[in-house]
Order: sequence, then C-alpha cells, then structure tokens
Amino acid sequence: MQRVEAEIAVSVSDLKKNPTAVVDGARGSPVAILNHNRVMAYMVPAETYEAMMDALDDQALVEIAKARANEKGEPVSLDDL
Repeated sequence: MQRVEAEIAVSVSDLKKNPTAVVDGARGSPVAILNHNRVMAYMVPAETYEAMMDALDDQALVEIAKARANEKGEPVSLDDL
C-alpha cells in the first residue's frame, strides 16, 4: 500500500472540477492528488514550495562548504581581484 504524505487527498476529477475549492480547503497544507486511488502528485502552496527550494539550495551549499573545509587558502591582495 502506498503511503500518503498529506492529511488532505483529492482525486484528479475533484481537482479538475474546482481547483480553487481544493486550494482554499487545504488552508496552506499539502494536498495529495490521487489517480485511481494512488498518489500521482502533491500540491503545496507556492510559499511552501519556495521555502523547500531555498532549503535544498542551502543544503547544497553546506555540502560544498564541508567538502572545502580542509582546503588550504591562498593569500591574495584585493587589487589582484
């Protein structure tokens, strides 16, 4: 059985009928979109999606910083930049 990672789930048919009602009814929570009773997608508010993308970007930068933590620096003058 497939796990549903949202408290609210709607069928594709219901979403097509009235997408605004689905978004309003979710009140900012994620919504699982079902097709034949299987999750085919999740719908999240734009604000939540943007925060997720920022967190992923931050995580990537942390990995780069960790990889470079033991590198030896080279002194440079600001004029050379």
